Amino acid sequence: MESLKIELGERSYHIFIGSGLLEQAADILAEAFPVKKYVIITNPTVDKLYGSRLKEIMSNSGYAVTLLTVPDGEKYKTLDSAGKLYEELTECFAERSTAILALGGGVIGDLAGFVAATYMRGVPLIHVPTTLLAQVDSSIGGKAAVDHGKLKNKIGAFYQPKMVITDTATLKTLPQKEFANGMAEVIKSAVIRDRDFFVFIEQNLDKIVGRDEETIEKMVLRAASIKALVVMQDERDTGLRNILNFGHTIGHAVETVSKFKIAHGQAVAIGMVAEAKIAASMGIFEKDELSILETLLVDAGLPTEVPDMDSDMILEAIKHDKKNADGKTRFALPKGIGGFYLTDQIDIPTIRNAVGR
Repeated sequence: MESLKIELGERSYHIFIGSGLLEQAADILAEAFPVKKYVIITNPTVDKLYGSRLKEIMSNSGYAVTLLTVPDGEKYKTLDSAGKLYEELTECFAERSTAILALGGGVIGDLAGFVAATYMRGVPLIHVPTTLLAQVDSSIGGKAAVDHGKLKNKIGAFYQPKMVITDTATLKTLPQKEFANGMAEVIKSAVIRDRDFFVFIEQNLDKIVGRDEETIEKMVLRAASIKALVVMQDERDTGLRNILNFGHTIGHAVETVSKFKIAHGQAVAIGMVAEAKIAASMGIFEKDELSILETLLVDAGLPTEVPDMDSDMILEAIKHDKKNADGKTRFALPKGIGGFYLTDQIDIPTIRNAVGR
């Protein structure tokens, strides 16, 4: 088992990473976190795989554990779902000292994190991410949000967990499409921060796709470390943390225009290539590097071309990006593989060329 410490003063916490950690969860919690009452929030799919077993392990160790489920899917990451969870928490006598344990992927992490941040003005939160995307990205950094009507991730809070328990063995049951979605975030972190890590992914992709246990652990640890270091320097997403948005400005727009039929990781992969093209047009990203990036994404099972959709609609969606400031669109671009360049000076024709087919 490896551990990372997120140094944020009074909000500091550890991320534990390793295979088989769910079976050790009760012991890890006992050593690091003095709470005896937990509410596990998960979905039916993860419940069948890991939820009931985790509840059993914790109950056998003397914890009082309630398990609540939310239906699968992004469409249930809403204020309505949060409201139902508030009622269920009240019914099971959850108090301010009761910890919420978010067991699942990004949707569960977001929803449970939002509920933890707002129920009784805040209760302890533990993340137990079970998807690759959640393990290397969404469970780290304290962002929690829900959707409401046409508003996506615009109602939320920064709320750091007390701990993250990352069991890489859960990735063995992850569908290939979901694994590929997570690989988009892994590759993103390498492109903007760590050239050696990018080379590691290239050289070990067969083992990664084959879910080799040792290789997966190394990969998750390295990607999580990159996210952790950035979060420690910019917890509130006002500066350096913007580099983690590489691929996300155009990617989120593609996601939106597709009415979320394109998965987040797929959209980020498409966005990375489009934004790398912008960087190449500026002379800060070599064409050979663009080709290498595209090849790696394709080999990881991800799309690289903007689908057949109206470029004007993509541009309109970009105008509403929540990262915009003073009416300007902020881009995190790669500066070679392993470097980054933040700018809000990209003109509309350049963006249009990048998303055109």
